[in-house]
Amino acid sequence: MTRLILASASSSRARLLREAGLTFSVVPAHVDEAAFKEAAKAEGLGALDVAMALAELKAGRISARHPEALVIGADQMLVAGGRWYDKPRDLAEARTQLLALSGAQEELPTAVVVAKEGAVIWRHLSRPRIRLRSFTPELIEAYLAAEREEEVVGAVGAIRIEGPGIQLIAAIEGDYFAILGLPLLPLLAFLRDHLQTAWISGKA
Repeated sequence: MTRLILASASSSRARLLREAGLTFSVVPAHVDEAAFKEAAKAEGLGALDVAMALAELKAGRISARHPEALVIGADQMLVAGGRWYDKPRDLAEARTQLLALSGAQEELPTAVVVAKEGAVIWRHLSRPRIRLRSFTPELIEAYLAAEREEEVVGAVGAIRIEGPGIQLIAAIEGDYFAILGLPLLPLLAFLRDHLQTAWISGKA
């Protein structure tokens, strides 16, 4: 029997796995991502490297505690105009981010890894892009009124595309699931191959 663990507190990632039919446990790694990103930027690391390093750190930390399981770790960065964006702390910061992102092209490096016995045994990096509409203050206020506050402050760049935020987007390029935070299709392909099964329920 092979247990699956998601080393993330992301409700979006858990929902994607659950809707795919997987049985898994959620064990967040509780990594200080802000401190990690600050140190990485000081060392000159790029967003792609940071996304992968954080995914590996999360998976490796939980895998060391649950060596018998397959542990999924994931992380996503948002880059626009050379700047890294994080989740806004409140609606005021959300407004500031949205004004700065008006008309921008975002890149979302999204990494997913699987670890076992404390070591990463598989990794994948996706690089989807989003082109945003130009935002007027009125459009921003209409969006904030239509979306729940907890969803706005829980989304990097203040936009959740699986909700009213889709109206702020002009075009997307690349893996839709990666934009939601998890490159699901490559992950499922690896799990099927590793578990030697045509269907994954979380146990083999």
